[in-house]
Amino acid sequence: MTVSARTAPRTPPQGDGGSDSGRSRGADARALTQVLFAELSGLTPGTPEHTRVRDALIEANLPLVRYAAARFRSRNEPMEDVVQVGTIGLINAIDRFDPERGVQFPTFAMPTVVGEIKRYFRDNVRTVHVPRRLHELWVQVNGATEDLTVLHGRSPTTAEIAERLGLGEDEVLACIEAGRSYHATSLEAAQEGDGLPGLVDRLGYEDPALAGVEHRDLVRHLLVQLPEREQRILLLRYYSNLTQSQISAELGVSQMHVSRLLSRSFARLRSANRIES
Repeated sequence: MTVSARTAPRTPPQGDGGSDSGRSRGADARALTQVLFAELSGLTPGTPEHTRVRDALIEANLPLVRYAAARFRSRNEPMEDVVQVGTIGLINAIDRFDPERGVQFPTFAMPTVVGEIKRYFRDNVRTVHVPRRLHELWVQVNGATEDLTVLHGRSPTTAEIAERLGLGEDEVLACIEAGRSYHATSLEAAQEGDGLPGLVDRLGYEDPALAGVEHRDLVRHLLVQLPEREQRILLLRYYSNLTQSQISAELGVSQMHVSRLLSRSFARLRSANRIES
């Protein structure tokens, strides 16, 4: 969705309601709007001069569109898109406005601009965000699917749709998947019919061992900082479940020496853990 380059905003916003300069700009824009409408009323639609004045009106009132669009920032849609949609509402308001009725143009235009933006969110914005390119391709894929269904009397294959549009089959499949992403479904909603369990009831259980993942990772990180012999003693003691006497026999050292090495290893691990923390 694009608007003529001649409508690109070059004027400052029509005031922020808080500064004297903002109020002055707003008054200047309203005065310019009145002058332009008076000039527009004497011109024939479709003529170059009529188009020039109409474009000037659009440009002068774009701050009104940006003000209206700012109300929808929480919708997580690109603000550029919202402003473009609001500009369509502004153009419609300009084409329908009658200065003879004695209504200020911003008062007349604001409901039209906001209504156009709301209609855009109602009809086009999905709960699940889909990249714009996929959304545009999905429209083409949907149209090609309908045409090929009529032509062949059956649902077309992915390859047939891809050939029709000059796309890869992976792109077609991605578009079809995007076309299903209009709304998010509650995990508690029944998936195949009433009375059947929802998706949340079929998800895997929470593994209680997950709570120890960080601890095991920390222990592994600290262990590699110990001398190789102390690492081996700890592994024999706590992973192979050998007693100190068995470890002493395995390594050919006294049981007392094994005990001292274990105590020293624990002290080093505690000290390293305090530093890491």
